[in-house]
Amino acid sequence: MLEFGQSPAPADDLIKDGTEATFMADVVEASQETPVIVDFWAPWCGPCKTLGPQLEAAVTAAKGRVKMVKIDVDQAQQIAQQLRIQSIPTVYAFHKGQPVDGFQGAVPESEIKAFVERVADMGGDGGLAEAIEAAEQMLEEGEALDAAQTFAAILGEDPSSAPAYGGMIRAHIALGELDRAAELIAEAPDALKSSAEVEAASAQLALLNQAAEAGPLDELRAAVAANPADMQARFDLATAQHAAGDIEDAVETLLEMFRADRDWNDGAAKAQLFTIFDALKPNDAIALNGRRKLASMILA
Repeated sequence: MLEFGQSPAPADDLIKDGTEATFMADVVEASQETPVIVDFWAPWCGPCKTLGPQLEAAVTAAKGRVKMVKIDVDQAQQIAQQLRIQSIPTVYAFHKGQPVDGFQGAVPESEIKAFVERVADMGGDGGLAEAIEAAEQMLEEGEALDAAQTFAAILGEDPSSAPAYGGMIRAHIALGELDRAAELIAEAPDALKSSAEVEAASAQLALLNQAAEAGPLDELRAAVAANPADMQARFDLATAQHAAGDIEDAVETLLEMFRADRDWNDGAAKAQLFTIFDALKPNDAIALNGRRKLASMILA
């Protein structure tokens, strides 16, 4: 299985109290790997009591992409002088050992969240994009089990990753575990259900289930040749073509059906075309060409 990025920081390591003695390790050195937000505060500072918890909530929500260190200026006057802290609360962000952003005073919670997200983005995504790309490569090369394990690891770090969730479904399909794939689709979080990646995996599963019922390809070709007006035979032929991996032929068969009778069986040809397009990658040549042809027919 692929090793990638950093593991999410333990909860007790995301936010900590710092001192002058630990500043170099907790802030300067730690920011070489993960951006660090430093909250300069004091027990007597009223606005600090509101800002601090809001910062902590936003940092926690970033799930390890940024850390936070709280510095009591009364106990760290030398650091405060070196960084020219004029008033509190003052917040600095450190990345690669250097202060890169910050603000002073109380600010709206929306600005705090935007600030934390901006700082978190400086550190990238911890290698998740590269891990997704590698898992997709495994899937293309037939290493479905390794791909499934990698997608699972990615979801462990970022449960909201639609590419990883959709990839997980497709990995189970490739493994022949269709029931598990169906369960993952049914159990998808609401935020992911309508994502392009999950819809694509769902379309792939639907097509595969149809393929199990497809008749012999040669017999269906003969049936269509014998009676071109038999729309059900044409539809079954397209299903069998797709099942055999002849995706382009399946698309052409369905386009011809749509041209002949777009309303047959409540527009089944168009619906099937969209299912096939959804199962393909957005930039797939067959999908792009098929969508263009279908759009021309619809507008004709």
